[in-house]
Amino acid sequence: MTDTQTQDLPGGDMFTLGAPIADTKSPDGPIEQRWTTAKFENKLVNPSNRRKLSVIIVGTGLAGAAAAATLGEAGYHVKSFCYQDSPRRAHSIAAQGGINAAKNYNDDGDSTYRLFYDTVKGGDYRSRESNVYRLAEVSTNIIDQCVAQGVPFARDYGGLLDNRSFGGVQVARTFYARGQTGQQLLIGAYQAMERQVAGGTVASFTRHEMLELIVKDGKARGIIARDMVTGAIETHLADAVVLASGGYGNVFFLSTNAMGCNVTATWRAHRKGAYFGNPCYTQIHPTCIPVSGDHQSKLTLMSESLRNDGRIWVPKNREDCDKDPRDIAEEDRDYYLERIYPSFGNLVPRDIASRQAKYMCDEGRGVGPVVGDFRRGVYLDFADAIARLGEDAVRAKYGNLFDMYARITGEDPYKVPMRIYPAVHYTMGGLWVDYDLETTIPGLYATGEANFSDHGANRLGASSLMQCLADGYFVLPNTIRNYLAEGPFEPISEDAPEVVEARQAVEGRIKTLLSINGERTVDSFHRELGNIMWEFCGMERTEEGLRKAIDLIRGLKEEFWRNVRVLGAADTLNQSLEKAGRVADFIELGELMCIDALHRRESCGGHFRAESQTEDGEALRHDDEFAYVAAWEFGGDSAAPVLHKEDLVYNFIELKQRSYK
Repeated sequence: MTDTQTQDLPGGDMFTLGAPIADTKSPDGPIEQRWTTAKFENKLVNPSNRRKLSVIIVGTGLAGAAAAATLGEAGYHVKSFCYQDSPRRAHSIAAQGGINAAKNYNDDGDSTYRLFYDTVKGGDYRSRESNVYRLAEVSTNIIDQCVAQGVPFARDYGGLLDNRSFGGVQVARTFYARGQTGQQLLIGAYQAMERQVAGGTVASFTRHEMLELIVKDGKARGIIARDMVTGAIETHLADAVVLASGGYGNVFFLSTNAMGCNVTATWRAHRKGAYFGNPCYTQIHPTCIPVSGDHQSKLTLMSESLRNDGRIWVPKNREDCDKDPRDIAEEDRDYYLERIYPSFGNLVPRDIASRQAKYMCDEGRGVGPVVGDFRRGVYLDFADAIARLGEDAVRAKYGNLFDMYARITGEDPYKVPMRIYPAVHYTMGGLWVDYDLETTIPGLYATGEANFSDHGANRLGASSLMQCLADGYFVLPNTIRNYLAEGPFEPISEDAPEVVEARQAVEGRIKTLLSINGERTVDSFHRELGNIMWEFCGMERTEEGLRKAIDLIRGLKEEFWRNVRVLGAADTLNQSLEKAGRVADFIELGELMCIDALHRRESCGGHFRAESQTEDGEALRHDDEFAYVAAWEFGGDSAAPVLHKEDLVYNFIELKQRSYK
């Protein structure tokens, strides 16, 4: 395509158009047979050869810990890295509500195909059929695996595993352990990994942060990491590298992510040649404790499981917003989700619930204290559930979540309705991967939230844990064999030019950050970036706003490298230095997110362009123009990014506008 033709594309002045890209690894044939076919056709590595092969895994959340445990059990040499002081502190621990699986224990019409359908529809028809069907198929194995590990899932009166519903579905397929499912699943994966640590197949490196990817002869062969305690820069080499480093929601500064969550591992890989898929697809979670002022550094998620029994409403009349909610009569309450979406009610998908909460507050019917220019909150009320089930039953299902809310807000949710408001949560975008979970760099794999593959433009609740464990326990260990079977690989030395260059790049970047000695703190840049992203690339995007955001981010980047102040030294514990590197990468990512959102002139799932909506304010897709994955190639520090399109073809599900009414 010529430059003139590129200019005619939406946002075409911000990028160049590259060659199309395709997933060549997915088998053909009936969709229910593809994963079975792939597993059979994948190459094998015999046990003695496995002992000669090594894999680096960055991240110890569910995807990383599960992969380390499984590959270690298979006999490979695994190096596991995390920036936390223990693998148990990975952010998967914060997932509360549950994990999906198509077990159909309730005989309510669930099936592998229905989970597949719900996930594709929930993602607004912007995900691959083959990947999503495999995820649904593998989901049933995950539950068996975790039960065998001793994960204490909730059980019904008869002792069978219990289920509840999450948004975007009309069946109960979510397995849970009160409001701490992620924690219990992570402990199970951690135990499995530690067994391999004790057995000598897995080496664990805590308090280590990956700062660069080593690529030799076009293949991923290791990482450069910083010991966060001593400041030492270390070289670690292997035959393959797996990134399981999570999502990039903290680009918004305020999010439900742990404050240490960052994009550096995947962004460093992107700069080395790994394409980034759909970066603008970010999820706004509707069930978070509202912002209370400028002092906050993160937001707290209240599990979506609360929407099973809690009813969401706002006052019908603005003048009632100041009242105690218990004094507002039933006829003066607007249960707006139940009114607008009678079929799904309070369990509509997250993107829809979030936008409707925003609309209610924009109308002046929000509740709670005024923050900024309006009230940012809606009620999540359990009065009906307590009356129907009794307080003891509600406490048994949600007690730890209610306790957390009470500690943070000082309000008793058993007596007064909770106040919630949308907040940045999950990112559907990530490194582009094929059916094998391999990126565009041979030997580099991305799993869990670090890749883009399964959720399209919106993730259904309780599907992140499902994807992470599917990738870690069942998918990656099967697909990575295709690559490792080519071994043994030529040994690589720390003196190799590519290794030396990667190490010098890290050392030079650290030296530059410490030498700027400007006047602004790292946090001030991060907060400003977050404000730009939330304002112009948050729940609603416009062409005018996105262009303004790109200009602001470019100016912020220039000022950052001229005026940031990073205290301390390189050869010691230095959190200011850690933050500086992460924020520098967030700034570059933020620009790409806005370019991606600008070029996609349609609304789909979590990406809502104000210029593309139905008469009643719902997302309006344009399948004739945008039924593709946007895979972005790094163009260089002073060049525009390159867009590669992967066409999405639907043979098993009909493309149609979503409706949850």
